[in-house]
Amino acid sequence: MRVRPPSRPAGRLAAAGLLLALWPALAQAGDPQAGKRKAGQCQTCHGMDGVAKIPQAPNLAGQQELYLKKALTDYKTGARRNEMMSLVAPALSEQDIDDLAAYYSAIPVEVKAPP
Repeated sequence: MRVRPPSRPAGRLAAAGLLLALWPALAQAGDPQAGKRKAGQCQTCHGMDGVAKIPQAPNLAGQQELYLKKALTDYKTGARRNEMMSLVAPALSEQDIDDLAAYYSAIPVEVKAPP
């Protein structure tokens, strides 16, 4: 006769409750309006509309939010290097990064056919 281990519904329920309690922190959403207010320094190279003003800067409009967060975090920590970004990114808080990423990712991108 096989003995089955007892099920652990209480443990599973506790784990699910913990996950639900932590979910807002895990899915910290940025505020696009706050990001727009914080993007003043970014506009010099990337433009307020997220379209680069200089050839060396990438367009940010419509980029995926997670990509922008990762890139800004990597610039902040030095894992990714760029002369200009290494001067700007270290001053950004996590909330700044979330807000800027939310703002630039929310800008609609219109693709136009060549003339």
